[in-house]
Amino acid sequence: MGGMKTAVIYYTLEGNCAFVAQEIKALAEADLIRLRTQDKKQRSKFGKFMYGCGMVIKGKMPALKPYTFDPSAYDLIVIGAPVWAGSFAPPLRTFISDTGITGKKIAFFICHGGGMGKAKEKFRTLLAGNEIVTEADFKSPYKNPEEAKQKIADWVKTFA
Repeated sequence: MGGMKTAVIYYTLEGNCAFVAQEIKALAEADLIRLRTQDKKQRSKFGKFMYGCGMVIKGKMPALKPYTFDPSAYDLIVIGAPVWAGSFAPPLRTFISDTGITGKKIAFFICHGGGMGKAKEKFRTLLAGNEIVTEADFKSPYKNPEEAKQKIADWVKTFA
C-alpha cells in the first residue's frame, strides 16, 4: 500500500465483517483490531436480533472489552460493522466516542443480509470531522466468498 499505515477496526457478530476485515488486512498489510463487547449473555439468533435492534433504537453504547488503538499512528482507518435495524452495530458508536477520531482519512464498510437501511448515512454522520475517502457494502460475504473476495480486492485498490 505504498507505505500507508492502515488499521482495520471492526465489529462482527455472525462473522461476515470478520471475513471482510481479514481480507482487507491481508491485501492492505493493515493492523487488525476486533471490537468485542463485554456482554457475555448467550442468545438465540432471534434473541441476538432483538437485543441488537433494541440497542440501535435506544441509541445504546455497549461497553467494549479493552483494546489498544492510537489513531495518530495511522494514515488510513478502515472501520467495519454489520447492519442492525437499518443502522451500523452500536459497538462502533462506543468505539468512535471512546477514541474521539477526528481529522483522519476513513474508509468504512458495512455487511448486511440484504437491507442496508440508512446505515451508510448514519455512519457518515457518526464520522463527521473526518475525511471519508471511500465506503462499501458487502451483502452476505460468507454466502459467495469468491465474489466477495474480488469485490474486497477491487475496493482496497481505491484506498491509495
